[in-house]
Amino acid sequence: MRQQKRGKLTASGDAFWRFSLAFYARPGVAESLIALQDRAGLDVNLILFALWRGLVHGHRLDAAGFGAAEAAVAPLRRELVVPLRQLRRRLKEESDPDLQGLRRQVAALELMAERRAQNRLAATVAASDTGGDPRAAAAANLAFCLGAERQSPDAAILRQALLAFTSRS
Repeated sequence: MRQQKRGKLTASGDAFWRFSLAFYARPGVAESLIALQDRAGLDVNLILFALWRGLVHGHRLDAAGFGAAEAAVAPLRRELVVPLRQLRRRLKEESDPDLQGLRRQVAALELMAERRAQNRLAATVAASDTGGDPRAAAAANLAFCLGAERQSPDAAILRQALLAFTSRS
């Protein structure tokens, strides 16, 4: 089944974006994801994608699926997301109002690039990629993504948020 495109964003990309915003807003999640990104070089969008694939599709990512997802976003991450993040963070220290105005614009561009990355990730999903228990798949995907970080305090916060997220009514 082909996804209908609206401009350059797809319906599944929109669904993934909404999921990401909701999960990211959970207590402690944003801080833990940013810490994992900064400390271990993990990609926040890939972690969110792994959770979404598990929770929404009941799909467990394997090395090939994760590799395809990484390849789909690598150019955007390398050429746009990371450089924009670095620039935004550098400008944060500036007190000049003009530079702070530019920082807000860079932040908006960074967010747009993140959304495009998520759309690319969602586009890697085949309609037949559905499966088993969503909670178990999401937990397995999270552990897979985190690798050596899976026992970190930040990972524990994400697991707790996942449990609370799946328990909501």
